[in-house]
Amino acid sequence: MNHFLLNLALAVVPVVLAITLHEAAHGYAALALGDTTARDAGRLSLNPLKHIDRVGTIILPGFLLISQLLFPPHKVFFMFGWAKPVPVGAWKFRNPRQGMAIVACAGPLMNFFLAWLAALVMPTADLLSPWQEIAQQFLIYFMLSNIVLGLFNLLPIPPLDGGRIAVGLLPLALARVWERMERAGIVVVLLVVFVLPRLIGFDPVGRALADILPWAFRTLFWLAGHGDGGTDGNFI
Repeated sequence: MNHFLLNLALAVVPVVLAITLHEAAHGYAALALGDTTARDAGRLSLNPLKHIDRVGTIILPGFLLISQLLFPPHKVFFMFGWAKPVPVGAWKFRNPRQGMAIVACAGPLMNFFLAWLAALVMPTADLLSPWQEIAQQFLIYFMLSNIVLGLFNLLPIPPLDGGRIAVGLLPLALARVWERMERAGIVVVLLVVFVLPRLIGFDPVGRALADILPWAFRTLFWLAGHGDGGTDGNFI
């Protein structure tokens, strides 16, 4: 039971922190550009409870977590979810499209920054104490959660951050067409991530992540001054 609870905490806490700080980054970026909507709504907070979405933060991640821990090999390999979006008043920006693109960039950038911080404090000695091993495992999960969340949100599909960045960069006529995808965007994302791979037997998002993640870990460890961090990415 203790081992199960430890694995549960190591899987859940990093994801919750990554999602919370991702959303907070959006709110603080908007505030820096003159929009107080998130602050006025009480959403400019580091309290995870403020950002919970019933389906995206509880039901779907909970199902993925429990199903992976209950069945062999009893490890968490994949998590997916979302938080309640921080409200942003785009009309308060001098240039609404560019302002929204900047606010959208803030979330993934926060995730990549947090992953780098985790690499910076990662215990990498040859011999680690039991507590250092737990800390290392937590930090690896934390890096993984932030890298995946940051990269996934850069997919150019509204309402993901990448979609909003695309709206800010595309010519106005095309941006308007792209923005109309937002209502159906999350359905498109779920189809691409969960349904399409089962139908065609090929998972483009999973394959891309599998190729990028080892490189991302090595790069972050290098930027943190650990060389390759003593790993070739096999722990992913």
